[in-house]
Amino acid sequence: MSQLLSRLAGGELAGFILVLARVTPLFLLAPLFSSAMIPPRVRTVIAVGISIGLTPIALRGQHIPTDALALTELVLEGLLVGLGFSLALAVLLAAIESAGAFVDVISGFSYGSLINPLNNNNSAVMARFYSLVGTLIFLVIGGDGWTLRGLGRTFALVPLTSAPRLGSLVGGAEHVFSGVFTAAVEVAAPVLVALLITDVAFGVVSRVVPQLNVFAVGFPAKIAVALLVVGASLPFLANWINGQITVSVGEALGALHVA
Repeated sequence: MSQLLSRLAGGELAGFILVLARVTPLFLLAPLFSSAMIPPRVRTVIAVGISIGLTPIALRGQHIPTDALALTELVLEGLLVGLGFSLALAVLLAAIESAGAFVDVISGFSYGSLINPLNNNNSAVMARFYSLVGTLIFLVIGGDGWTLRGLGRTFALVPLTSAPRLGSLVGGAEHVFSGVFTAAVEVAAPVLVALLITDVAFGVVSRVVPQLNVFAVGFPAKIAVALLVVGASLPFLANWINGQITVSVGEALGALHVA
């Protein structure tokens, strides 16, 4: 018992704190892990459990200082690494939700908005639908496993006692943010094209038959077209997310370099 306490009071406890600092941003930004549907206490317990499992891997070949000032500096650096890794995954779900927002604006669903249960933000119907479906697909294809394996890989790229290269992290974050709009358009492209064709068709009809009330007929027709195309494109969304997870994890790890 005394030997266990002495170990906990030494490098093992300090190493656990550093690992926990790197794991914590995962439960603030990453898809599924940061969901508001999971109570904060449950997220805390899961974060501690993951940190306990990763600590032996992270401590391999490392000598952790027990000085308070040095430990505080390493905790901040661990938070920075965790934020950079989690941000790349958070952008994935943000792009999917943005695609739903595009569909809401063009189809007319944006007139009614409710609280999204995943993030407690106010959003319209399709934005919430895409967010829920994206999170479900993320879970079904094993995105949580990809995330944890990628997080474990960060300890080999940037050890606990090393600092990340700030310029590389900033460049990686800039690259990730620049691709949000493109990814959102890729996800929503089938619906956007179908709704554009529908608008053009009703524009031609209004010229040919001026007495037809286009607004009364066009609004429900656009909703029907949007629902049909969204349902038909969901299998392609699953394939897109599956490939994008690999890309996002790879880009997040590629941005991590030791200073």
